Amino acid sequence: MLTAVITAHDSTDATIVMPVSVRDLLPPDLPACTWSGSATHLRQVERELARAAAGEVDYLAVCTAVDLPVAIGGIDYQVREKAGTLWQLAVLPALQSRGLGTLLIRAAQQRIRNRGLRRAELAVEEDNPRARALYERLGYVAYGREPDAWDEEGPDGLIRRHETMCVLMRRDL
Repeated sequence: MLTAVITAHDSTDATIVMPVSVRDLLPPDLPACTWSGSATHLRQVERELARAAAGEVDYLAVCTAVDLPVAIGGIDYQVREKAGTLWQLAVLPALQSRGLGTLLIRAAQQRIRNRGLRRAELAVEEDNPRARALYERLGYVAYGREPDAWDEEGPDGLIRRHETMCVLMRRDL
């Protein structure tokens, strides 16, 4: 079991130590992951879990001591030759900036190394400087840009196509 330190931002400046573990995300976990996205997003994650069963991807969960996912993300081994591509990285909003994303990425990098690969890659939306700063702190370097798009469910339940420009980043492991 790993430990993440969570610092409260209230008048007491209390520090809470929360034990967490990293394991594979499983289909029964999905109802506890509604914080990570819409029903459309969770259906996509469910499809990716089928790919995980086939060995094409790994999908990880950082879980609390009561086994609830508080960070999730995938590694796709089919996107780039000789690399694992991290994607769909998400941390429970109330626990962001507490080290859980770093823990998730380091566990993903270890999975990539365990497959005999020596490079991790990811794409980050240009309008997400907070995530990009995390990746840079973890040693990722920008090497290009490319457009990306996916279906997104709005608050009204309608599906819209989200189009964006992403910075491509990589790190040797």
